[in-house]
Amino acid sequence: MSGGPASVSTGRLAPGLSKVGGTGGASARGQATVELLGLLPVVLVLGLAAFQLLAVGYASVLAGSAAEAGALALAGGADAHAAVREALPAWSRARARVNVDDGRVAVRLRPPSLLAALEERLEVTAHAAVEDS
Repeated sequence: MSGGPASVSTGRLAPGLSKVGGTGGASARGQATVELLGLLPVVLVLGLAAFQLLAVGYASVLAGSAAEAGALALAGGADAHAAVREALPAWSRARARVNVDDGRVAVRLRPPSLLAALEERLEVTAHAAVEDS
C-alpha cells in the first residue's frame, strides 16, 4: 500500500461537472453566446464612432486641399469656385459650400455619416489665402 491519500468514489459529481470530464460544455457555450449578444451593441457603437472620426478627418483633408486649389486658381486669375468643385470628389461636391472674399477661399464640407442627425450637425472648414507680394 502506498503512503498517499486514499481515493473514495461516491458516484456523485460536483455541481457543474459532467461524466465526460470538465465543465458542462453546453452551458458554457450558451453563456458565451449571451455575453456576445450583450457586447454586440457596444462593438457596434464603437465601430460607428470610429467610422465617424475617420469620415470627419477625411472630409477635413478634402476641404483643405480644395481650399488650396481655389486659392491657387484665384492667384492665377481663374475661377476659384470652379477650382474648388473640381478638386473635390463627386460625392462631396453637393455637401460643400465655397466662399471667396478678398483673396481668401473658405470651404465648408459636411462629412458623410450613417446617422442623419449627425450629418446635419457635423461640418469641417478649411481656409486658404492668396497673399499680395
